[in-house]
Amino acid sequence: MTRPTTPTTPATGRRERKKAQTRQALADAALRLFLERGYDHVGVKDVADAADVSVTTLFKHFPSKEALVFDRETEHGADLVAAVRDREPGRSVLDGLHAHLRGLLVTVHEAAEFRTFRELVDGTPALSEYAHRMWMRHESALAEAIAEETGTTADDVTVRALAHYALVAPRLAGGSDDPGRAVDRIFALLKDGWGDFGA
Repeated sequence: MTRPTTPTTPATGRRERKKAQTRQALADAALRLFLERGYDHVGVKDVADAADVSVTTLFKHFPSKEALVFDRETEHGADLVAAVRDREPGRSVLDGLHAHLRGLLVTVHEAAEFRTFRELVDGTPALSEYAHRMWMRHESALAEAIAEETGTTADDVTVRALAHYALVAPRLAGGSDDPGRAVDRIFALLKDGWGDFGA
């Protein structure tokens, strides 16, 4: 069983280090148990016991059972905003998002260390739906970043549409045999429009 590694920010004190260690221990124990027994056959008490903490402590770190599997959501949101704001000179907002999301999708799809994790999420409806909800909650922050870079406002319908469809692209492309090519096609539509498609 292999869990994708999670980079951590160096903690500044003993208390912060202890919190980070406890959170990581809970996340690792949860993934191990979910893969061994199946998500639906593991309770939060099982995870807490495996990490040698109380259920109360578990819920201080993770708001729900589903959240135990996803401990990088804040980082993903920051990465999306950075893809827009820190894109290479001369590249459009769409180019920046396309490159970032394509790289993320292909890595998750092809890298061996992500395979068991991806199979767990894809094979568990509760986790798949939770992952989608958590991913889409970055829509507002992404719209804000796009608005800043394009001189518009985050409530502009075109900005909101771009943020929404860019975030949906990985899920649509993820089921393809060639997700990289699939996401390329989606971004071609976002960039060039549907035109006479279906006419």
